[in-house]
Amino acid sequence: MRTDTHSPHFGEGGGRRDSAARYALLPLRIFLGVTFIYAGLDKLTDSAFMKDSGTGSIGDMMRAVRDSSAIPALVDLSLKSPVGFGYAIAFGELAVGIGTLLGLLARLAALGGALISLSLWLTVSWASDPYYYGNDLAYLMAWTPLILAGAPLLSLDAALRSRRRQRTGGYR
Repeated sequence: MRTDTHSPHFGEGGGRRDSAARYALLPLRIFLGVTFIYAGLDKLTDSAFMKDSGTGSIGDMMRAVRDSSAIPALVDLSLKSPVGFGYAIAFGELAVGIGTLLGLLARLAALGGALISLSLWLTVSWASDPYYYGNDLAYLMAWTPLILAGAPLLSLDAALRSRRRQRTGGYR
């Protein structure tokens, strides 16, 4: 009977099915990490996006979705400083993407990704009809397993956890 509470590490026992289960979240982590890094960089490098008004600007986009959003007050808050809001979203996406790819503070990064996706779903893509045409809800759901499980393998979190375990004699 096993008494340990942590999952086996790379190379420790188990068959193909166990190995597949241990690595099941890795493709999701890579996809979400790369996607959020790309989204953040895309916003930061788009000269039209980081403007209060004009074609393709964050300001015009937020004004366009204001009346169809689930929470117009959230859009109004963003419209107090559209450029500041755009930078906050872009840097938030970068932080979430990097944290997710590296597996550093992975649960916190996933929670940040879920909150970004939730806010975008309730504002920008809320009026998508049918609802599954808007991708923000799907991203919100995709973050959920990473909030619950974190990044147990191939991550800085796992390396730090292993290091702490070695220092404390395996009891942590």
